[in-house]
Amino acid sequence: MIILYNIINFDNLLGINGLSEQLLKNHFTLYQGYVANTNKLINLLRTLVKDNKIGIPEFAELQRRLGWEFNGMRLHELYFSNITKKNMKINEDSSLFKKISEDFSSFQDWEKEFRAAATIRGIGWLVLYYDPVAKKLLNVWINEHDVGHLSGCIPLLVMDLFEHAYMIDYGLKKADYIETFFKLIDWKTVENRL
Repeated sequence: MIILYNIINFDNLLGINGLSEQLLKNHFTLYQGYVANTNKLINLLRTLVKDNKIGIPEFAELQRRLGWEFNGMRLHELYFSNITKKNMKINEDSSLFKKISEDFSSFQDWEKEFRAAATIRGIGWLVLYYDPVAKKLLNVWINEHDVGHLSGCIPLLVMDLFEHAYMIDYGLKKADYIETFFKLIDWKTVENRL
């Protein structure tokens, strides 16, 4: 099997305030499964193509599954890399702060909208996207890994809102997890994605 995607080690997050070691280790294991499955699927698809088995239902289903596994991998990488152990506030002189303030009337209005979207019922992701065509920022709910992404947009800030991201530590208190997430944002990383 050809390994196209490698697992990124996020152990530097262990000991982060607000997310237990058990929660993080479980979450890392889930992420590692997405990486492994992405590699497996790509290899299986290439084998089927090589064997000229492209007109079969198995090929179609594996092709459909690839978006789920790949986005599960990539969204977790973005999520883990946009949180930090350091207590960090956004730099109000940064281009990111200015852009958020411009596109949402104020940073506070953006945060209010982002938090409100995070509280909606259901599993998924919340992403602050940058649309490079319109040069605008958008808060977007992603219902599943492979459903709801905005084509061509760049994810800047990614928040995991599947239960595995918070239930071990917060139970049904999603609002407490959201509060913790805001304390953990690595604003420098988010700004560098812009």
